[in-house]
Amino acid sequence: MGDLLKDLYVEVDGLDNELVELRRDFHMHPELSFHEERTPEKVAAFLEELGIEVRRNVGGRGVVGTLVGGKPGKTIALRADFDALPIDDKKDVPYKSTVPGVMHACGHDGHTTALLGTAKVLAKHRDRIPGKVVFIHQFAEEVAPGGAKPMIEDGCLDGVDEIYGCHLQSTLPLGNFYYRDGYIQAAADKFIITIKGKGGHGAVPQETVDPIIIGSHVAINLQSIASRQVDPLKQIVLSIGSFKSGDAFNVIPETATLIGTVRTYDPEIRDLAEESMKRIATSVAEAHGAEADVNYERGYDALFNHTRETEIVRDTLVNVEGVNEVIETPPVMPGEDFSYYTQKVPGSFFFAGAKMPNEADVYPHHHERFDFDERIMPVVAKGFCAIILRAQQD
Repeated sequence: MGDLLKDLYVEVDGLDNELVELRRDFHMHPELSFHEERTPEKVAAFLEELGIEVRRNVGGRGVVGTLVGGKPGKTIALRADFDALPIDDKKDVPYKSTVPGVMHACGHDGHTTALLGTAKVLAKHRDRIPGKVVFIHQFAEEVAPGGAKPMIEDGCLDGVDEIYGCHLQSTLPLGNFYYRDGYIQAAADKFIITIKGKGGHGAVPQETVDPIIIGSHVAINLQSIASRQVDPLKQIVLSIGSFKSGDAFNVIPETATLIGTVRTYDPEIRDLAEESMKRIATSVAEAHGAEADVNYERGYDALFNHTRETEIVRDTLVNVEGVNEVIETPPVMPGEDFSYYTQKVPGSFFFAGAKMPNEADVYPHHHERFDFDERIMPVVAKGFCAIILRAQQD
């Protein structure tokens, strides 16, 4: 495998300009979740030109390419997402978004480009590649219920033995890679609590049932879930991001609405959070003569990395050209629907540092000036190639 990997690295090095052009084209033409049309067609056409078998409209808007190697082996999948966000691109660069109010602010253009680069070099050496490589290009990662589930239901994992994925990180040092065995990303849930009181004039509060006061008590009491009901050694985040009620300064409104998020790893803690939230909100409201309606919306499940596949990622990346350090990361709270893939087949998801060289250009994900260092794309492609070959050896 050593000579083959060296040849693949040389091929990737020759793609530098093409990868940049590809990424910038995707960046200039972003498409929102569940509205992707140009992007999946461009991806599918690119793969077909390589002689890779392509399925379009998988699960809705997904693209799946299958490369059949020239030697027997396992079927290994690689996944990238390609949707953008409803954010206006404020960067002053030639490749800024041409679509008002839509931009690639999470690096999905880079994920897609790196995976296409991987496909191109593997396809050129397909006779030397063992097994099959499945390239999963997923739509709608940013918005639950997301694209992973429908793509799985439409067969994107049929026959797949294991799966790998990577997410670029704009605030982490270029060339550093981050792995974790077990849970690496949290379940991401949303809740909406509506307090139904009795409105009236602000000068006669005794004739009302004030939903603002009651909602405030609910907000405070919800924090006891994390501080008093969950083992402090287990992680949970419960945050209220919106508290809305009323329009006039002298009117006590009829209702108040609290909207927030819960992040957990342990499924039992997730269940506890939902049950406790409903109990607390209902009880507090009833104690004040009001009603509470709790709508708890489960988002993506927590992302679990399997041990063997994570060891392959860790042990392989340390020897990949362009990788600086390979670091064990603590679990992080953002959600990711790659979780559904690793519920079906063994796999591992990892992060790649892609920090811009100029500190003034460094912004977090989902920021209007988000960008990443494009030099990370060939490194990720090399990493994918190395992981594919290493995984075939076991």
